[in-house]
Amino acid sequence: MTEKILIIEDEEDLVKGLLLNLEDEGYQVDWAADGVMGIEQVLKVKPDLILLDIMLPKKDGLDVCRELREKKITTPIIMLTAKSEEIDKVVGLEIGADDYITKPFSVRELLARIKAHLRREQRGSRSIPEIYAFGDVEVDFSHFKIRRGGKEWDLTSLEAEILKYFLSRPGEVVNRNDLLDKVWGYEKFPTTRTIDNHILKLRKKIEDDPSHPEHILSIYGEGYKFKD
Repeated sequence: MTEKILIIEDEEDLVKGLLLNLEDEGYQVDWAADGVMGIEQVLKVKPDLILLDIMLPKKDGLDVCRELREKKITTPIIMLTAKSEEIDKVVGLEIGADDYITKPFSVRELLARIKAHLRREQRGSRSIPEIYAFGDVEVDFSHFKIRRGGKEWDLTSLEAEILKYFLSRPGEVVNRNDLLDKVWGYEKFPTTRTIDNHILKLRKKIEDDPSHPEHILSIYGEGYKFKD
């Protein structure tokens, strides 16, 4: 089956180049030129992956991302950002984006990111039960929910994959390169800050005190270790 990619971007010259390269790779590509149209297209064409610019007319990329996640759309989102939008990158990851790439970017790198996320979606992680409990935490992977202390949090698709990877390796030290390779699907990444941001988000959902975690532990100079 041909995989569908939706580009939500208002720079027409950039879009033309992306369309040419993505279609050459065999993807079916749709395009929306503003945030409002972008949301409509996501609901209409049900893409396998979304390339989402931050600076958009009518509704910016952060609001688009937030609204899609509120609608329980778990499709992988790669945000397209400018170098001056460092804070927006962090916010984007916090509200549910899976990845970001900074303009100007190489098409080769973007294609690698796309292929990695699509492989991750196809591969999944079947060794972990759909409902998994540890401590006072219950994770519902089928509905992308975390429940703890009578409260409920939404879980993004990437957070779910990270958590499944930890759960499949209890007590083992997992370094950042392992996470990049096994969860993101490629070995090189511009910064490990992305991983740390996702860990921070997960801790806020599963830890009673995220600043003193009991489950996802930091191992200085190495990475992380999961303890149930």
